[in-house]
This record gives sequence, structure tokens and C-alpha cells, in this order.
Amino acid sequence: MATYNGAAYVLEQVDSILAQLASDDELVIVDDASADDTVALIEALDDPRVHLTRATVNAGYVRSFESALSRATGDVLLLADQDDVWIPGRLDVLLSALAESGASIVASNLVVLGTDEPLPSPLTGRPWRLERAQSSQHRRNVLRIMLGDAPYFGCAMGLRRGALDLVTPFPRFLTESHDLWLAIAGNEARSIVHVEEPTLYRRVHESNASTPRPRGIRAALASRWMLVRARSEARRRLRRLRRLRGSR
Repeated sequence: MATYNGAAYVLEQVDSILAQLASDDELVIVDDASADDTVALIEALDDPRVHLTRATVNAGYVRSFESALSRATGDVLLLADQDDVWIPGRLDVLLSALAESGASIVASNLVVLGTDEPLPSPLTGRPWRLERAQSSQHRRNVLRIMLGDAPYFGCAMGLRRGALDLVTPFPRFLTESHDLWLAIAGNEARSIVHVEEPTLYRRVHESNASTPRPRGIRAALASRWMLVRARSEARRRLRRLRRLRGSR
């Protein structure tokens, strides 16, 4: 989990996560130099499963998630935002999907907290959902990512530890959309599985790091170019990993 000035909602989210963790699981939190009571609230929980790191300089949510992934020790790592709520059973659903598919990365659907409805697609306005059958449509999935019509949300994703060799460190040019980086890498590796069941209540509010507000043309084009570079980087890393594995 990455936190930043999340005092208003973070305890509800942390409680929903800890309720699903075993005694030997961990919740790794990297706080991005919050100026509010976020850190104090987390520390007051005094739960040995919570491992909190407080950054002294604000680096942004992408670098905070990268740091959290590097500090985690589990075999399966699930990402979490500070302001959502895990649906009961989320952990088991995602673990089962990874086990049954053999994939390295898992992505589930989510619904809006308070309405239980999916978010609308920004392109079509229709309910924005992943389908299990699309898991193997890797080229189509990447194309949808490039077009801005693929509902991959980091807060609804997870990965096996082995996938860290591919996805970390995050590319230095990645200043947003760590979730789409994971999705691109998973699809390029032909190792991603979609879970149709919603596993997360998404809290929509004005302070969300990602918002439904439209971007300007320049910002939208810069975002698309970054994703093109991300796809090229994922392919480069896959070639390198295959060479390394082939030489062993």
C-alpha cells in the first residue's frame, strides 16, 4: 500500500485488509511523506503484520508502490490503495485465480463503494469490466490499454514474486499508471488472468490519484507515448530474461 495524506479513509481500508490476512502475512505500507495524521493512525494500530516505512521526501505514488513491492517478502503481492475497501474473500479469490491459471499477474473487477456498480468506460460509457475470456487476448488487451479502454486498476491487481524480475524496477520514465505498466508486462509475457468477480469497493472522491475528469490533449498524448515506451521496455526485459534463463 502507498499512502499520502490518507487519514480520512486509511483505517477502514487497513481494517478490511487485516481481516483477511493470516498471522504470518504482512501489510507493507510506504507513506509518501504525509503531512496529516496518516502515519500516526497506522502506528496506533500496533499490529505486527503492519510494516510501515515513512519517506522523508514526497516521491509520488508510482515510486511509493515500487518501494512497497521491493520491501514485501510474500510469494504473492496484492496492491492496495489507501482509500478503498477490500470485499470479504478478495484474498482467496485472487490466490485461487493465480493457482488455477498459472499466470504471474492477476487483475479483477471492482465496483464503486456505495452503489455496487462498475465504473463506466471513458470511451463507450458502458460498464467497465474485465472478462475471463479476455485473459488470453493479449494483443487485444494491449491495444485496449493504448486506447485508454482497459479497466486495469492497480488496487484490483496482484502478482507472484517471480514477476518482480520483469516489472521492477519500474521504468524511470513511468510517472503514472503503474497499473497499466503491470498489465502491459503481464500481457506481453502471456501471463495474466482476469477475474470477473469484483473483489474491491472503489471509493470515488475528489482526491483520488486517478480521476474521471478529461485531460487536455497534450497530457493525453504524453500519457499514450509513455505507454508505448512501456510496451517497448516490457518486450526488451522479456528478451533479456529469456536469454538469461536459456543460458542456465
